[in-house]
Amino acid sequence: MSFIVVSPLSRIAEMAVRHKARDMISLIAKDQAFHRPSVIAPDRHLKLSMNDIAFKGTGSLLAPDETHVQAIIEFAASWRKETPLLIHCWMGVSRSPAAALIAALSIAPDQDEEGLARRLRAASPFATPNARLIEIGDTSLGRGGRLVAAVRAIGRGADADGNAPFLLAIGDAVCG
Repeated sequence: MSFIVVSPLSRIAEMAVRHKARDMISLIAKDQAFHRPSVIAPDRHLKLSMNDIAFKGTGSLLAPDETHVQAIIEFAASWRKETPLLIHCWMGVSRSPAAALIAALSIAPDQDEEGLARRLRAASPFATPNARLIEIGDTSLGRGGRLVAAVRAIGRGADADGNAPFLLAIGDAVCG
């Protein structure tokens, strides 16, 4: 069973080693400095600069856009699946859960959006997927509004301290 590890920035090295991840997507503010875990090769790391906002960026804020979502979809397609895909953002609550849903649907498009969103909620009571990424992902993947509706149905996650990584199964089985 393939799965995605969703993590806050502070725990990416631990999660990469613990779960033997070799592929990683970072969704982080433009000037946020961090070290890529040594178990992730540079060519298997996709770094996307964006802020965690749900509106078109203003000033120095960079909103998620179609190029970010397309990059997630293309990177997920190149993921080898022998080891989990690690996706992180600053707190592991908004951008990375949204990217995990997009990646999961892009590589397994026959799965039900509602079931996937419920698996996300079961795996993380804290996840509140970034609405802009979800809307763009829904359009890019041709989901006809079903991904947006499924994420709205699970509602906002509980308040989080940014220290709660989780596993999201790609298929129907729940990983804990």
